[in-house]
Amino acid sequence: MAGASGYAGGELLRLLLAHPELSVGPVAAGTAAGRPVTDLHPQLPQLVGTTFAPTEPAVLADADLVFLALPHGQSAALVAQLPAELPVVDLGADFRLTSPAAWQAYYGSPHAGSWPYGLPELPGARAALAGASRVANPGCYATSVALSLAPLLAAALIEPADVVVVASSGTSGAGRAATAALQASEVMGALSTYKAGGVHQHTPEMEQSLTAAAGVDVTLSFTPVLAPMPRGILATSTARLAAGTTAERLRDALHAAYDDEPFVHVLPEGSWPTTAATLGSNSVHLQVAADTHSGRAVVVAALDNLVKGAAGQALQNANLVLGLTETAGLPIAGIAP
Repeated sequence: MAGASGYAGGELLRLLLAHPELSVGPVAAGTAAGRPVTDLHPQLPQLVGTTFAPTEPAVLADADLVFLALPHGQSAALVAQLPAELPVVDLGADFRLTSPAAWQAYYGSPHAGSWPYGLPELPGARAALAGASRVANPGCYATSVALSLAPLLAAALIEPADVVVVASSGTSGAGRAATAALQASEVMGALSTYKAGGVHQHTPEMEQSLTAAAGVDVTLSFTPVLAPMPRGILATSTARLAAGTTAERLRDALHAAYDDEPFVHVLPEGSWPTTAATLGSNSVHLQVAADTHSGRAVVVAALDNLVKGAAGQALQNANLVLGLTETAGLPIAGIAP
């Protein structure tokens, strides 16, 4: 694994240590190379005595599968130096977007290409991922929004031209790097909007997966909110109801899409998702309503941004790539209180 010193890397190590068929190989990092892993991840006592290796192709080349948890824009150069047959699951954004123009607009660097998109619950995705050699792991916000709206768009129950998302995320979504905006004194007791106005990097990723589900272009307005909690996402997605759409039809579409999925749960009517219920799990909790007053569908999703939004999703994809049981090593139940 490369990028193992970050929050997503630490969460992936935690899950791998409990996996019935996989074991932890080289644990690589950038500036943390040479330091004990437990300096940064004291929650992993099984790795006492293990140090971070440098992020070099030779360190990773002999693994059976490599996870990359690097900052956006850094995976492509490393992948180019790894054996072509080596399976790779990239938790970064480098290979998520199919549009070079969208990549350039939101990330400002040359487009490296695209890999199969690793959200197995989307139509057709699981078949494309089984046995794939390279997988682009989705972003955390993008996961919550795609799972909320894709079935409704596919069933033509909502309009694709006016989709609005407001989503709150815990501070771990911004990574481990210290910034003034993430200091406890700034975050505690405060909700704050950031990267509003269509500039958040997950915007084209959301539009890409929703457009694939709808079969026509989807336009989305996304407002992210930093919440005073370490982890979790609560995403509220709304769209105009198509003619004849009822609350029952919305619920039926979500149930049809997810009742056989182990990690996506449509809650009983009247019960709304909470981030506390998904902590530590690879699960997504969903609820939907038809707001007849405004003529909009409202879908609320909760997930753990470090598990289903990052590391758990990556392990789910790795299970598919390696032909293992998809749920192996992945918790469905959350941690409470």
